[in-house]
Amino acid sequence: MLKQVLLIIDAQQELIDGNQNEPGISAKESLLACINKVIEKAVASTIPIVFIRDLDVSEGEGPGFQIHSAITLPENATIFDKKATNVFYQTPLLDFLKQQEVQHIIIMGCKTEFCIDTAVRTATVNEFDVTLVSDGHSTTTSIILPAEKIIAHHNKTLHGFDNIDHFSLVRDSKEELFSPIHNQYR
Repeated sequence: MLKQVLLIIDAQQELIDGNQNEPGISAKESLLACINKVIEKAVASTIPIVFIRDLDVSEGEGPGFQIHSAITLPENATIFDKKATNVFYQTPLLDFLKQQEVQHIIIMGCKTEFCIDTAVRTATVNEFDVTLVSDGHSTTTSIILPAEKIIAHHNKTLHGFDNIDHFSLVRDSKEELFSPIHNQYR
């Protein structure tokens, strides 16, 4: 049986909602609904769920640092904290995935062009197949591009991104995310 994990990155209260200095992410209500829908599917399929929190959000403390209050946080979810853009850098995530013998990672969360992009690419280098949920990640508008274009660009760029043996596919949350289709393309 293929071992999988749902990885939800930086889905934190202050990052999603914004604060006095930073705007909230684009289409936050849609993202929150999508994350909850995929969590529900993961729980029903007994897929482990891992949340990553960024210690830069809300200075690593208080309600703003926590997983967004609108997200259903399963009791048995694993939570790791990170200091860098890369979820694998100086965190226990890679060891955890290897101990669990995970082969496939489904990725969601924030922000698209930073932590999501880096997670997808780094996961393939570390010998995991990845499914990025196309409607399950978001970001803020930059001085160059609106958030919607950043998201669309990454969905296009990361679909089929490969490191020889392992690669990423981008799929909509309505699809059977926990039935990976990577072998159809090998």
